[in-house]
Amino acid sequence: MASTADGDSPLLVERSDGRVVATLSRPDKRNAIDQATIDALHELCAELEAEPRTLILTGAAGVFAAGADIAELRERRAADALRGINAYAFIRVAELPMPVIAAIDGYALGGGAELAYAADIRIGTPSLAIGNPETGLGILAAAGASWRLKEIVGDARATELLLTGRTVTAEEALRIGLVSSLHDSSDLLTAAHAIADRIARNDRAATIATKRVFRAPRDRHPSVDLEAQAELFESPEKFRRMTDFLERRRRTHEGERV
Repeated sequence: MASTADGDSPLLVERSDGRVVATLSRPDKRNAIDQATIDALHELCAELEAEPRTLILTGAAGVFAAGADIAELRERRAADALRGINAYAFIRVAELPMPVIAAIDGYALGGGAELAYAADIRIGTPSLAIGNPETGLGILAAAGASWRLKEIVGDARATELLLTGRTVTAEEALRIGLVSSLHDSSDLLTAAHAIADRIARNDRAATIATKRVFRAPRDRHPSVDLEAQAELFESPEKFRRMTDFLERRRRTHEGERV
């Protein structure tokens, strides 16, 4: 996997045929998300919209992202809020055609948490600390937490977390489904790649369709499911995979009779 980003970038990108690893890299600011990071995310999203691949998001130096850059945020005014600087970038991440995996080590706070919520799959480490302390800073979590968090952990839990602003540690995050597994820091990326490998073994078109259908509004079902299935039913890959499955089962049964 080759890196194609320079060392001064706030987002270090490593590309291979099947996936991209993007590392938030502002270690002196605990990877706080600034405008340059948002610009880099938009650039990466444009690439992955044109050439869909699984994306693994992670952070450098034992931190995912300790929030938005407060120095920048303090100077923003009403017009900046209405631009949805972080919100629209994270929506773009969430709507990428292929799955997004957030591999979270250490702090994922404020905007960092909201970027993690935009992922399809989240895994963490025992040092994970995730939450939305925005109300303590006189603002609200407006880059996705107010609607994504309840979809992940349910209304009651999300309301409590957003109104108190408390930080969730690793074991609670696992218990409430905010992350699906925990791994030692040294194994975190290996675990993320293992998930990406498992996804890669499946049919690409079916994976893209599944993500699109899963994220469709409730009132679009079941028509959105059936339309996607109709396309897949005509796919040569469907016939190949099902034929292979039936052939393997036939060989297994013949072996049992010998």
